[in-house]
Amino acid sequence: MNTIELGEGPPVVFVHGLSGSWQNWLEQLPVLAREHRVVAMDLPGFGYSPMPREEISIAGYARLLDGLLGELGIAAATVVGNSMGGFIGAELAIAFPQRVERLVLVSAAGLSTHNDPRTVRAMPALLRLQRIIAAGAAWLASKSEEVVRRPRLREATMGLVVRHPSRLPAVLAAEQLRGAGKPGFIPALEALIGYDVRDRLPEIACPTLIVWGDRDRLISVRDADVFAELIPDSRKMIFEDTGHMAMLERPEAFNELLSGFLAEQPLSG
Repeated sequence: MNTIELGEGPPVVFVHGLSGSWQNWLEQLPVLAREHRVVAMDLPGFGYSPMPREEISIAGYARLLDGLLGELGIAAATVVGNSMGGFIGAELAIAFPQRVERLVLVSAAGLSTHNDPRTVRAMPALLRLQRIIAAGAAWLASKSEEVVRRPRLREATMGLVVRHPSRLPAVLAAEQLRGAGKPGFIPALEALIGYDVRDRLPEIACPTLIVWGDRDRLISVRDADVFAELIPDSRKMIFEDTGHMAMLERPEAFNELLSGFLAEQPLSG
C-alpha cells in the first residue's frame, strides 16, 4: 500500500474517500506534521496502490488499516476519514477499538448510502462512466493542471464534490484529479452501498468529531445528525456554504478544529 509519513509525535492517520488518494489531505499533512506523526495512504485499488488480492470490502479495508498500523509500530492513533474513508474509520473503531484513540468523520458514508436506491439504479451508468474515465485517466492526469485552469472544465470535474471549485488553488485541484479512473472505484462503491453499519455505531467508544458541509451534494448533511445521535461520545461541526470535502474547501478552519480536537484532554473516570 502506497503510504506517506511526515513528522513526529502522536499519530494521526488520514483515510481518503471513493475515487480519492492521499493527496486529498494535502492541506492537512504539512500543518499537522509540525506536532504529530501523520500517515496517509492510497487505499488498495486507488492512487498508486494496486488492487487487493481479496475482494474489496469495508471490513477488509479496516483489516488492512489495522495491519498497516501494526507494521508502522502505531499502537493507537487518531483516525480522520472523508466519505468512504470515514466509513472505514468507523469500522476500524468498531472492529479494532484499541487502534482508534479519536475518530473524525468528514462527510462520512455508511448511513444513507446503504442500499441507496438512487445509487443502485445508477450502477450500470456509473460502470460505463468509470470505464470512460479509466480510458481517459492518463490524459486527465497529464492535463490536470490545464483542466483546472479552465473554469467550465473545473466545474464539470469537481462541482459534485466541492461547493466552489473555482476557489480551490489550481495546483491543489489538479492533484485531486490525478486520482481519477482507478480500478477500485466500482468494487468499492458496491462494497460501500452493500454494508450496513448503523446498528453497530453505538459501539464506538472513542471521542468522535463529525464534520460536514451544509451544501454536500453527495451525502446529505442530515446524516451528520444521525451519526451524532448514534455515536455516544460525539459532537458535530457543520461548515456553511461547503460541499463534500471540508478539509480542502475550508482548510484553515478545518485544521484549527482538528488541532483543537487533538489537544483536548480525555475525561477522567
